[in-house]
Amino acid sequence: MENFPVINMEKLNGEERGSTMEKIKDACENWGFFELLNHGISHELMDAVERLTKEHYKKCMEQRFKQLMASKGLEGVQAEVHDMDWETTFHLQHLPYSNISEIPDLQDDYRKIMREFAVKLEKLAEELLELLGENLGLEKGYLKKALCGSKGPTFATKVSNYPPCPKPDLIKGLRAHTDAGGIILLFQDDKVSGLQLLKDGHWIDVPPMRHSIVINLGDQLEVITNGRYKSVLHRVIAQTDGNRMSIASFYNPGSDAVIYPAPSLVEKDGDDEEKNHVYPKFVFEDYMKLYAGLKFQAKEPRFEAMRATGGLSPIATA
Repeated sequence: MENFPVINMEKLNGEERGSTMEKIKDACENWGFFELLNHGISHELMDAVERLTKEHYKKCMEQRFKQLMASKGLEGVQAEVHDMDWETTFHLQHLPYSNISEIPDLQDDYRKIMREFAVKLEKLAEELLELLGENLGLEKGYLKKALCGSKGPTFATKVSNYPPCPKPDLIKGLRAHTDAGGIILLFQDDKVSGLQLLKDGHWIDVPPMRHSIVINLGDQLEVITNGRYKSVLHRVIAQTDGNRMSIASFYNPGSDAVIYPAPSLVEKDGDDEEKNHVYPKFVFEDYMKLYAGLKFQAKEPRFEAMRATGGLSPIATA
């Protein structure tokens, strides 16, 4: 099996820019995932985020999780569980508004560091969108603009912990799914593994690497790129030992953003009528309402449902 794509962003500034851009292009086309090193977010900031996240879990979430799992009888299950994940989470909203001050139980220094981390991640997400757009031959700023609704993009963070699981063969940490939105930036535990993606019919581990940021593409980028880039099924395997930290930040379209394939990419596909009409045109909020109930199912029926409920051909409406 080929090696999981790892991109050293420092190489974008020198003689290896061309080959590095090619690696990013290949990762987007064939993996839907890649891992970034030297991405511009300081190790000190990442270490502080990790330390405070793990402290918060121990202090505020660990015992609640144990009580919840015990109340559901999950520790003694004998058959595979299909309707629940072995994770404990909370969500931080950054754009178009912040809810960090409203989240209970967060210490002030944790709130402060997560605000700082979110600013750095937002900048990195927009830098990556530029690189992806450049590889696609899109005009500067196209992908960011495509994700902007009337109030700009949506940006939020899911902070997850995956505690030790007594039955990892029967309960997933997180069931297989594609992400609904735009571009996802993940700061994951570098000691406890578990994240896997589906490639060519095989589940492949996403390697834990210290101070890296894992990138994956959501359904909306698949639509906007007319299928050049794909959102990919991924899951988290629960472990019997160790607590896995996962901080996933989602740079998504604004709720009223209208999503459709970039016209220049549709034109480049020429006379391939079938490919031209694969993706409908729709409002992101409508897609999210559908996704909420179908997250753990295939994405293709979601695209078809958007077309059936009023999505129009991008050829006719763009």
